[in-house]
Amino acid sequence: MGCHARARGAAAALGVLGLLCAVLGTVMIVMLPSLIKQQVLKNVRIDPSSLSFNMWKEIPVPFYLSVYFFNVLNPDGVLRGQKPQVEERGPYVYREFRHKSNITFNNNDTVSFLEYRSYQFQPAKSRGSESDYVVIPNIMVLGAAMMVENRPMSLKLIMTMAFSTLGQRAFMNRTVAEIMWGYDDPLVNLINKYFPGMFPFKGKFGLFAELNNSDSGLFTVFTGVKNFSRIHLVDKWNGLSKVNFWHSDQCNMINGTSGQMWAPFMTPESPLEFYSPEACRSMRLIYKEPGIFQGIPTYRFVAPKTLFANGSDYPPNEGFCPCMESGIQNVSTCRFSAPLFLSHPHFYNADPVLAEAVTGLHPNPEEHSLFLDIHPVTGIPMNCSVKLQLNLYIKAVKGIGQTGSIEPVVLPLLWFGESGAMEGETLRTFYTQLVLMPKVLHYAQYVLLGLGCALLLIPVVYHVRSQVPVAGRPASR
Repeated sequence: MGCHARARGAAAALGVLGLLCAVLGTVMIVMLPSLIKQQVLKNVRIDPSSLSFNMWKEIPVPFYLSVYFFNVLNPDGVLRGQKPQVEERGPYVYREFRHKSNITFNNNDTVSFLEYRSYQFQPAKSRGSESDYVVIPNIMVLGAAMMVENRPMSLKLIMTMAFSTLGQRAFMNRTVAEIMWGYDDPLVNLINKYFPGMFPFKGKFGLFAELNNSDSGLFTVFTGVKNFSRIHLVDKWNGLSKVNFWHSDQCNMINGTSGQMWAPFMTPESPLEFYSPEACRSMRLIYKEPGIFQGIPTYRFVAPKTLFANGSDYPPNEGFCPCMESGIQNVSTCRFSAPLFLSHPHFYNADPVLAEAVTGLHPNPEEHSLFLDIHPVTGIPMNCSVKLQLNLYIKAVKGIGQTGSIEPVVLPLLWFGESGAMEGETLRTFYTQLVLMPKVLHYAQYVLLGLGCALLLIPVVYHVRSQVPVAGRPASR
């Protein structure tokens, strides 16, 4: 009898334990999704207590700026009307450092900040040095020529004489460092003296001079602390709710985030929008495919073909015009009126006539398309590579002798890629707390439920077996 009692007690205990496991598993199945959602919301909002705050404030991901120049091989031939021939030089790679300052939390659930950037050349990652010489169009001369094309001939003749006096030609042979970070240009000094405020720089002129040791403007974004629905969205940039560079309200809108984090719980239908101060506009990427980055599930977003389409091919872009061929965007209105155009590298995804007009261009999606890999649950980028090309529209301008007989062409100056991928301790912490732990809890709830059901069967089986007479022994009457 003692053995039967102990067995009955053990079966009952296992049944109680099974009931507890089943109840706990059921509660987890019901409650865990909302608990995980609350944990994610708590850790992705812009708040000093959130897990991602330090990541947002001091971006731990090593970013690199890779620059490729288009060295013009036949500058004299171009002046005589020949087709430009270019060779790609680079990459010249820079480590990009970013940090936020002047962080101010406002009363309307927003935070304002300035993000400073600085660049440090990386010889080991580069193919060449900053002392390499590159032949590119003289933006000051050819840009100014286009700006005065419809002005009186007398002004153009004066400009021709001024260019000659200052030794300015249509093409220049400068070092990578000079083109990137600036060189002393007497023409800039002359223009700043007689036309102050025409250029946003003084003394030295360089294509990236404004970006180094400077900020990208005052961003004010929603924190998501009080109102999750607008988390990370830009409220204002430099105090503006919309810019005034373009010719339509839609094109002037400041949409999306500041380009560093997006709202959590993304779906393939979620838009990936951000405002780019460098492009002076908002950009919208589209979902392409799911993926895995270092064990972390991601969504890959890419640029649609309509990103730089002209107004004829894509009417919503009409506000960015005057337009030329599809695949390039006129940014002259936000770049001191110089005839500068943005595009994908090598005119990828653009009208083929653009690449055919310049010898040496070979567009392909593997090398020249941009992408962002986002963790859809948190909206945090895991791996990104944003690639853009800067181009100059050049042609002969009657009255400006330096332009010779240049045939109209959109000539690439350079293309650059900004890339970064989460790694090291930051990646391990992210994976453990936001991927591994939710996954463990997800499986644990079903294990507990299954174990609980199995344990609940033990007292049932014991009870059934205890009611069955032992073979060879008559049943009690």
